[in-house]
Amino acid sequence: MAGDGAEGLARDRALLGRTSTAERVADVLRTRVAEGYFPPGTRLSEEAIGGALGVSRNTLREAFRLLTHERLLVHELNRGVFVRVLAAEDVTDIYRTRALVERAVVRGLGRPPYALDGLAAAVGAGEAAARAGDWDGVSTANIHFHRALVALAGSARTDALMRGVLAELRLALHLVDDPRALHEPFLARNREILAALRAGERGTAERLLVRYLDDSRTRVLAARARTADAPPDPGSRSPGSGRVRTVSTVVRGRT
Repeated sequence: MAGDGAEGLARDRALLGRTSTAERVADVLRTRVAEGYFPPGTRLSEEAIGGALGVSRNTLREAFRLLTHERLLVHELNRGVFVRVLAAEDVTDIYRTRALVERAVVRGLGRPPYALDGLAAAVGAGEAAARAGDWDGVSTANIHFHRALVALAGSARTDALMRGVLAELRLALHLVDDPRALHEPFLARNREILAALRAGERGTAERLLVRYLDDSRTRVLAARARTADAPPDPGSRSPGSGRVRTVSTVVRGRT
């Protein structure tokens, strides 16, 4: 999946339309980060991305500024713009925010039945990816599951908030050393939450969600700690920015 990079962005060009804006460019790049195309530490090339999307340098730089404000990117003087690498405190705060929002959405649902097609599609996609051994695909399906869960609130503001939060989460998931060990147990737990909502059991769904988020946070923090304690990679740079990946590297494939 991560092998598409800027080359894959060319397929998103049609999304911008004739009235392309920095916000729309930022939305495309945010989605790419959330779906794992640009791992933490990737250096984003203005030339490659601007050419792929067909936008001006000024528009692209404004999009970069927007995503820097959202804590997805970081600008380093005389080095360029990089996808951010999260600290442990960032991971904890992401999960705190998720718990506040996702629990409130489930608790605030009205009377069943609920519009669960998006959740069901994400569960099916995750299970199909697992059968294929595509654990990046499982991770993406899991992100889609939680976006669909929040979308049940019918709030454009909540959707926008969680797009950014879940994009940050994907940066944390890139630090996991064994993605199968992280993601596989949650396939069944996604299906359990879906089943509870299908049965109209909001209380059960919320209890499942609380345990789910607590366990996921613990696992991601433990994986991050193992990564931080590992010997430095020869391609690493410091301080704390993770491995450098240019857009051209992402085009050729994951490193």
